[in-house]
Amino acid sequence: MLRALLLTVAFVVAGLPALAVPTDEMFEKLKTAPSESEANDVAQDIWASWMESGSATVDMIMQRGVEAQMVGDAETARTFYDRVILIEPDYPQAWFRRAGIFLAEENFPEALRDLNETLKLEPRHFGAWAGLGSVFETMGAKDQALEAWREALAIYPFMRDGLQAEKRLTKAAEGQGL
Repeated sequence: MLRALLLTVAFVVAGLPALAVPTDEMFEKLKTAPSESEANDVAQDIWASWMESGSATVDMIMQRGVEAQMVGDAETARTFYDRVILIEPDYPQAWFRRAGIFLAEENFPEALRDLNETLKLEPRHFGAWAGLGSVFETMGAKDQALEAWREALAIYPFMRDGLQAEKRLTKAAEGQGL
């Protein structure tokens, strides 16, 4: 909460828009949700807040990037995300969305860089932790993959992909194979 307040104050003082930051309360609700359905609702609220940069310009560019990505135009999407990062380098969701492009292209060094930047800016970004888990697992680094997925699950315990990955990777670590 203090980090969010300091960011808001810093942006107001600088005359820049404040980034939308999910509240500690949202993450607490996500962590303690009694059911998968309720957890998923809270997770969707967090995702929505991550898409709000606090700048109408940045939000419009991000939306265009998301739309391009959804229709399979990765090059255009990446161009939009690059622009957002130039305009607002402290906006974690732009780094995360661009990491998704790199991950789809199997450009793991770039995906890892952007996921790490996302987590530097928002350590509770369960999507970035999941992305790291996926990259590490694909690269054969199963111990690191399991650790990343567990970080995601510590934030979002009902994350279906995380639960499946943890089960799969734990079995592999115990020598039970996939």
